[in-house]
Parts: sequence; C-alpha cells; structure tokens
Amino acid sequence: MATATGVRYLLTLGRWRRGLGVAPQSRALAALVPGVSQVDNKSDFLGKRPHRRHPGILRLPRVRLPQALADAAQLLVLESSMPNVEKQVQALTNYLWSRHLPVEPEELQRRAVHLEKKFLENPDSPQTEEKLCGAVLHALRRTTYHWQELSYNEGLSLVYMAARLDGGFAAVSRAFHEIQSRIPEFQPQTLMDFGSGTGSVTWAAHSTWGQSLREYMCVDSSAAMLDLSEKLLKGGLESGKPYVPGVFFRQFLPVSPKVQFDVVVSAFSLSELPSKAHRTEVVQTLWRKTGHFLILVENGTKAGHCLLMDARDLVLKGKEKSPLDPRPGFVFAPCPHELPCPQLTAHKPLACSFSQAYHPIAFSWNKKPKEEKFSMVILARGSPEEANRWPRITQPILKRPRHVHCHLCCPDGQMQHAVITARRHGRDLYRCARVSSWGDLLPVITPPELPPSPAKDPPES
Repeated sequence: MATATGVRYLLTLGRWRRGLGVAPQSRALAALVPGVSQVDNKSDFLGKRPHRRHPGILRLPRVRLPQALADAAQLLVLESSMPNVEKQVQALTNYLWSRHLPVEPEELQRRAVHLEKKFLENPDSPQTEEKLCGAVLHALRRTTYHWQELSYNEGLSLVYMAARLDGGFAAVSRAFHEIQSRIPEFQPQTLMDFGSGTGSVTWAAHSTWGQSLREYMCVDSSAAMLDLSEKLLKGGLESGKPYVPGVFFRQFLPVSPKVQFDVVVSAFSLSELPSKAHRTEVVQTLWRKTGHFLILVENGTKAGHCLLMDARDLVLKGKEKSPLDPRPGFVFAPCPHELPCPQLTAHKPLACSFSQAYHPIAFSWNKKPKEEKFSMVILARGSPEEANRWPRITQPILKRPRHVHCHLCCPDGQMQHAVITARRHGRDLYRCARVSSWGDLLPVITPPELPPSPAKDPPES
C-alpha cells in the first residue's frame, strides 16, 4: 500500500516538475485575456455530444475530388500533346501565388511626383525636362510591379486545370462546408460562379448541395475555359451526358438585378481584374445578384486578404439599395464582426488565411497530399443577429501541458491571444479549445464590459 502511494506521489511530482516554469506563465497570460471567460451555455450547446464535436468545429477532412472529375482531368492531360507539362504547371503555380495586384493610376502618379522631386534635389540629375521625364520613367519601370492580364487559350487553360483544379476545389469546399455546418437547413436551388474557370465551384457545390441545386450559371470571359469546363462535365469528351445537370455557360456577367441566385461565388477571380474600379463594379454587381450568400475566395496572401477586405467593406458600407432586395448585408464568415479587420490594423499586418488538406489529382508529379492556403469572406443578406458570434481561431493552436494557446478574432473587433486552462476557464472550455483547430469557432462569450486584451506571441517551448 505504501509502495503504491509512493508511486502515485512520484508520478504527481514528475508531472508538476515538467509543468514547472510553464504553469505560472500560463496563469499570467490567462490573466491578460479577461474577455475569454466562460463557455457559451445559453443553448446547452453540447447537448449529449462529446467535446471533440462541439458546434464550433468546422474543420473539413482531407478533400478528394469526385472520381469522375479526376478521371476526366487525367484523360485530357494524357490526350494533350503539350511538352513538359510538369514544368509548365510548376511555373504557373509559382506565378499565380507570387502575383500582386496592379498598381492604380493614382499610386503611379504619386510615385512619379516623388521621384521627380528626388531627382530635382540631386545636383547631378539631368536638368532638361525631356531627360528628367526619361529618368523618372526608367525608375518607375524598375520599381513598379508589371501586372499583366492572363489570356487563357486552350493550352494555358489545360495547364491551369492541371495546376489549380484540385486546390481550388478544396478551398471552395471548405467555404461551402462552413455554411452547411452552421445552417444545415439551407438548401440552395441556384448558383452563379463568376470567373468559373475549370468549373471547380460547380463540382464542389454539387458535392455539397447536389440534392437541391437545379441551376448553375458559370461565367468566364475565356471561351477556352468554358469549353474545358464543359468537357470535364462530360468525362473529358466532346459530347455526352454531363455529370452535373443544369449547368449553363456565359462569357459575360449578367448585370440585371431582377434575377438573383441563392449562392454567388467568385473564387480566385477578383485578382484577375485590371483595376480597383473594375473590382468595385464587379463586386457591386455580384452583390445585387446575391439572394442569400456571396462567397469570395482568393489566395492566402496579404494581397488576397486586402482585396477581400476591400470587397467586404464595399458591401457593408454600400449606400445603394436595390429596389428589388433592400436587405442589408453582414459578414457570415470568417469575421465575427463588421468592424475593421484587426489583422490589417496590427503593428505587423498579417493575412487572415486558412488551410484545407486535399488529395491532389494523381498526376506523375503529385506524390503526396497537399494543403491549400486561402483567404475567404462569406457575406450574407439579413441581420448580423442571425449569425453565431463566437470568436474565430485565426492561427494553428498550440497545445501545452495543462493549457492551450489560441489566437482569436473576437466579436469586439480585437485580436486576443488566449491561454486557456481548466483551472481558470473551466473544464468545458478547456476541452473544447484543446480539440479545436485553425479556422474553427470557439464557443465562448466575451463580456462587453471587460476591456479587450492585446494579442501577444506565445512563449517558446
């Protein structure tokens, strides 16, 4: 008996020593985040479910393309006579990921004026107006990003399909899963996809709401892309019965607000527009065409995130009211608020991005599972009170002995670094946090009377 007691004592002492130096720090950090105080038990949110299935869990298991789509894509690449497909796929992937937005004319003018003043202050600079103008233009060419519009012909469309079909499908599937998980009763009947490309949105929507969707409107300016998308629906063949019924194709965006769609999507397309004015016009048109949800997805970079935040603000602050649908808009996901994005107003701005694992198409160069990093914003018509305002986990959580580090975007528009412990925050919240992951919602309430806490980096372990 004494031996058993001694063993238990040694085990307890060992656990305490391993936690020494961490527990006091976690308690100190926990005290810095008073806004994260308790589990939201207003509606008995767990019911009889275990903590690992709490309603804030939104992760999607590793995504796999429908077999019919993967087979059609492989057939098209196999039948093509393009040389060095793998190198072309890698080059296009790198180019799309590193692409910046085009420089606006106003910004270009500002830079030119600044360079002109700089040259005039230098006594060794050219003095004639012609030489000065040439020097300014030369400096602008060297320092300005040269954005070019991609013209998708038949060859480039096929390379784009091999490079982006599976990753785009994974990102959009995650966005659709957000809506389906939080509003399972939502059964859309119509969908419009702006910049439809190879049709990954159509396939993802069919996988999510195939029982209810009866009309898919695919809009893309490239006739080659539309032809390729139609071939994929027909198993890679020129003719035949399409795998997804009710798909229609257009080269131009319909502007009339009379016909709305339950779901409107723009995935990796706004960044292809040549100017902010074009993006503004397109976003306003897409919102007028939205009956319930407008889903915008871009690369998980600072440029992609900034672009989405501009579109988000445009819809939220839009003064024009459609006479056919005066309902206001609110942010359904990922933000739990309509305030300015705290990621962009931070001392070191970060992109608000998420990651979705997927099985790539079984081409010879795809050897292992991949992760798609993307940014998204889902706007909905109605009142913000209809949405669940739990904090969003914006980074991978860090699990440590007896405490969990969570970076949260909170309903008060602030970022919080919450260190959650069972002792301070309760067993339910601690276990919910421990099984949550990047992109999930944490089921807590943040009392408005308590001041927000600044985000801090976790200590190194």
